[in-house]
Amino acid sequence: MKRLTLAFAALPLLAAAPSPEKPALAPSEIVAAAPVADWVRIAPADLMVMELAPDAKGKGRRVVIQLMPPPFSQGWVGNIRRLVAARWYDGVSVNRVQDNYVTQWGDAEGEDPKKAKKLPEGLEVLTHAAYVSRLSEWQAQNAQRDADRQSKQVVGKLLPANVEAYPAWHSRDAYVAWVDFYSGWPVATSGYSWDQTWWPVHCYGMVGVGRGLSPDTGSGAELYTVIGHAPRHLDRNIALVGRVIEGIEHLSSLPRGTEVLGIYKSAEERTPIMSVRMGTEVNGLPPFEYLSTESDSFARYADSRANRRDAFFNVPAGGADICNIPVPVRRVKR
Repeated sequence: MKRLTLAFAALPLLAAAPSPEKPALAPSEIVAAAPVADWVRIAPADLMVMELAPDAKGKGRRVVIQLMPPPFSQGWVGNIRRLVAARWYDGVSVNRVQDNYVTQWGDAEGEDPKKAKKLPEGLEVLTHAAYVSRLSEWQAQNAQRDADRQSKQVVGKLLPANVEAYPAWHSRDAYVAWVDFYSGWPVATSGYSWDQTWWPVHCYGMVGVGRGLSPDTGSGAELYTVIGHAPRHLDRNIALVGRVIEGIEHLSSLPRGTEVLGIYKSAEERTPIMSVRMGTEVNGLPPFEYLSTESDSFARYADSRANRRDAFFNVPAGGADICNIPVPVRRVKR
């Protein structure tokens, strides 16, 4: 009887044997598995579509830019909308391509009052104070969100059992005290206080406003996009107004300018801009959406970017620069 009892006692132990842990997902796999509810549609009215002159083979080159949402840079965004409505960008050109830095476009004769293209009336003149904004309500919600994610009870439902909590990747930054994502955009703050302000940061593909020396802040007639390592030293010194969500290759692959700062020496080197329209004006423009930065899918994705556990990696980094966590954007199948 004892031997029979021992035999039956062993059965539960066999049934409870842990199953092999599933391989960790790569960031791209986490994004691909994100449910539809975790994606946010981008309004066509917030998209700016720039058509460059065709390439040497006659192929079209379209660049789609998402404009910055409130409360950031809205004075400049309003100016850009006025410039598009006036068809002012039609016929200007890409005038500067500096390797590992920026591609810049606008009126090549803009600095010559006699030759400069006339700007439409009603453009707003902004001050440096508009480079930053307050996010008081979001900040309070954000603090609770992070507290929940750091809780083992919550995190245990989101991550593998051997991972205790999301790493504080957003506290690792060489420029400021804190970085995070606001409504799909990378942002930063100098610290938590009663007068705290936030601002968008210069990651790859972000679009900013060219300007002269202070107090000039630019109108939006001259724009650039980052095509190299994130130039975070520009944060709070230039207005960021959007990001390229499709077609960045048409700007990053252009020949580099040979003059100072990558400016093209001759008019022949410049790439003409055929037209710029808002998304609502472009027939057949596909819908776009981004992965909500408030979603659990994005939390897992950001954690995976900071701590690669998939098969190729041997040593998780333990952190990630905010610009190394690009917000996923995709076309939506009609």
